[in-house]
Amino acid sequence: MQWSKFGTVKTMKPQVHPEYQYLDLMKEVKDKGSLKIDRGTDIKLYSLFGRQTRYDLSQGFPLLTTKKVYWKGVLHELYWFMSGQTNIKYLVDNNVHIWDDYPYKIYSKKAEEGKVKKLTKDEFVLQIKESKVFAKKFGNLPRIYGEMWRHWPTRTKRTIDQLKWVLQELKDDPDAKNLIVTSWNPEYLYTMATLKDASRFPICHNMYQVSQRDGKLSLQLYQRSADLFLGVPFNIASYALLTMILAKVAGYEPGEFVHTFGDVHIYENHIPQVKEQLARKPRPFPTVSFNHDFKTLEEFRPEYVELHDYDPHPMMKAELTVAGGLYDKKTGKMAG
Repeated sequence: MQWSKFGTVKTMKPQVHPEYQYLDLMKEVKDKGSLKIDRGTDIKLYSLFGRQTRYDLSQGFPLLTTKKVYWKGVLHELYWFMSGQTNIKYLVDNNVHIWDDYPYKIYSKKAEEGKVKKLTKDEFVLQIKESKVFAKKFGNLPRIYGEMWRHWPTRTKRTIDQLKWVLQELKDDPDAKNLIVTSWNPEYLYTMATLKDASRFPICHNMYQVSQRDGKLSLQLYQRSADLFLGVPFNIASYALLTMILAKVAGYEPGEFVHTFGDVHIYENHIPQVKEQLARKPRPFPTVSFNHDFKTLEEFRPEYVELHDYDPHPMMKAELTVAGGLYDKKTGKMAG
């Protein structure tokens, strides 16, 4: 309380920057996380289970500021998902290389078996860029997010466009409680799948739900596995932007992005970068606007999104752990 000649005056608590949710979680994982070993890579990690952060999108766009987040990658990857694409050629053509490792790992396994010519990763990516035939044969990642969102495979030849269904259902029933998009299909995942059908890459951000209330559209993501230092800043921005795009198409204001974690972890080889990031103070969040009036998913294009006033601390690099997928008990490694 404060006093004045007019009596008592309530003082407002200073507003805590929303980025501290992420930083506090990072510190908790670093200090209190259980030590685990990533199967297939044998890399140590520190892990907690079951956490949540929330971002009010009316208070700025949650593109983290304590390190520069790769905005171009966020934008093009999200469009890649939303448009139902599964071939990395679109990303490579736009100079976004965050998915190169997964098809290259599959290709390298075939090269070891003598089925294809050995190529370095740079040579592989160049072939994806320059040859449509090569890209069609080796650049595809079936049953990745784009396919599952927009072309979910069924027991018949029919496919389901989950994302389009969510928007139609929202129009028909604005108070619906069933607006879920999932990428988790046991038929193709881990040892639940047959060897032929099993995906060679993980599904990490596996389900999200959309909800409208009081004229605002919110989205909650359930992420079963979360690389806190390297991947999560990217995931926050991606799904916050998805929330805004869906809100615009549906005719609502953006509400909250709610990020719910299953296994949230820091890889041991990221600890030095984590300590440096924790020493930095957040700066004001940027804002995002649209420069074109799109009304459907099909009309949306990445160039319609504008980022304003992003002033982050410098970028911090770390090695990507290509984890998850189909485990080969014979080799003790992930299968290609």
